[in-house]
Amino acid sequence: MQRIKKGDTVEVIAGKDRGTRGEVLRVIPKKDRVVVERVNIVKKHQRPVQAGRQQVQPGIIEFEAPIHLSNVMLVCPQCEARTRVGYRVNEDGRKVRVCRKCGQDIE
Repeated sequence: MQRIKKGDTVEVIAGKDRGTRGEVLRVIPKKDRVVVERVNIVKKHQRPVQAGRQQVQPGIIEFEAPIHLSNVMLVCPQCEARTRVGYRVNEDGRKVRVCRKCGQDIE
C-alpha cells in the first residue's frame, strides 16, 4: 500500500519549495516521485514542431516537475498537521492509512 496517493495534500519538507502545501496530481511509484500542484515549477522552451496535421504551439511552457517522495510529507485532513503514515487493518479486513499524530483514518 502506498503512503501517498493521488489527491492527498502534502507539504514539501526539503528543497526550494520547502514549506509549500499542495495536492498530489500524479504518483510515479517506479521512480518514487510525485507531481504536486504548484510545486517545483520548471520552464521548457518549446520549438514549433509539426507532428502530422497538428501544430505544436511554440514558446516557453511552465509545468510541475516530479519531486522525490522523501521530500514530501502527508498532511492529515483531520488535524491539519504534517505526519508520518501508519497502517491498520479494519474490521472489514482492509488495510487503511492512519495518522501517527491523531490516530484517525486517512481516506
